[in-house]
Amino acid sequence: MQKIVCQELPDNATNHQIKLFIMKSKIAQFLIAGMVATAVMTGFTFLAPMMGLPKMNPAEMLSGMMGVPIMVGYLMHFMIGVIFAAAYVYLFNPKVHINSKFLKGSLFGFAVFIFAQVMMFIIGKIMPMPMPQDNMMLMMLGSLIGHLVYGIVVALIVPVYTQVQSDNYIRTSHA
Repeated sequence: MQKIVCQELPDNATNHQIKLFIMKSKIAQFLIAGMVATAVMTGFTFLAPMMGLPKMNPAEMLSGMMGVPIMVGYLMHFMIGVIFAAAYVYLFNPKVHINSKFLKGSLFGFAVFIFAQVMMFIIGKIMPMPMPQDNMMLMMLGSLIGHLVYGIVVALIVPVYTQVQSDNYIRTSHA
């Protein structure tokens, strides 16, 4: 079942005001989705050892690589999460037409996982990085699951926008 939400704009709203209204909604979407999804992913990393996966802490890894306090690592981790959520809202969501939010989120999470692995490889070539103490395949599996969870949470939070139906209403569908 599809739930339709119409948000009212003033009767004399211009096209510019309509675009600003949509923009503000999208900014709120990626900020909220990025923070919530990153928090859920971070929670998963704390639970990973209870599921037989190695201890993973992205913030600790980031802070260790950069030589900064762990709090800065958490800020960086959440900032990266918000940036990827913005990419979902502005690039991925409008272009990828998959009805299932779980499948769409999984695909996005997998893309984020691949991007993260490529970036870690590049950063590893530029600066020395500590070698993981645990099984590398289990670390990769845990990272993949964490990024899939992240992508699914982002997809579940961000609605799919349809076209403007009239001058006064923006129709938002929540699948």
